[in-house]
Amino acid sequence: MLLPRRKVRIETERLTLRPPVHADFRPWVALRQTSEAHLVPWEPRWADDHLSRKAFTNRVYWAQRSINSGSAVPLFLIRREDDALLGAITLDNIRRGPSQSGTLGYWTGVHYARQGYMQEAILAVLHHAFVQQDLSRIEAACLPQNAASRGLLEKCGFKYEGVAQSYLQIDGRWRNHVLYASLRNDRRGRLETS
Repeated sequence: MLLPRRKVRIETERLTLRPPVHADFRPWVALRQTSEAHLVPWEPRWADDHLSRKAFTNRVYWAQRSINSGSAVPLFLIRREDDALLGAITLDNIRRGPSQSGTLGYWTGVHYARQGYMQEAILAVLHHAFVQQDLSRIEAACLPQNAASRGLLEKCGFKYEGVAQSYLQIDGRWRNHVLYASLRNDRRGRLETS
């Protein structure tokens, strides 16, 4: 059965969030290469072919299949003023039924970090997840020492929930991560009234 082709495009004050396309290959490789030292400490180890055209083509096809199946929403951050690729954000592991949840992951190129772009993107993706996707809970995780990412999540309204032991392999080692979540109807810290 062929799934209908779904389109996802989110506009913010400065950004267009859209799925990757084949024409993004060169800007993506350039951004990943110039940002490698900035990204590697926080990401799973890059495969030997990470920056190859074939790997990028697979990424583009995976993105469209994931959007069509409703399992993920992988988006590139494009600055509208000059069409520069700034990074990526993915709402992944979308679970339906009683869970209605997903997992958020993101990265920003070194020259675009700490300028509010990712905060803008996260808030837009949260709105999309809660309103368009009808999700109830968005989870995110980062290394405990990643103060920038932790601060970003907290600025975006995520709340700390705990530590996941050996959560992901980062640079080839199983690493603990701190867990955060944003809820559509966040009642944490409020007293229930009858």
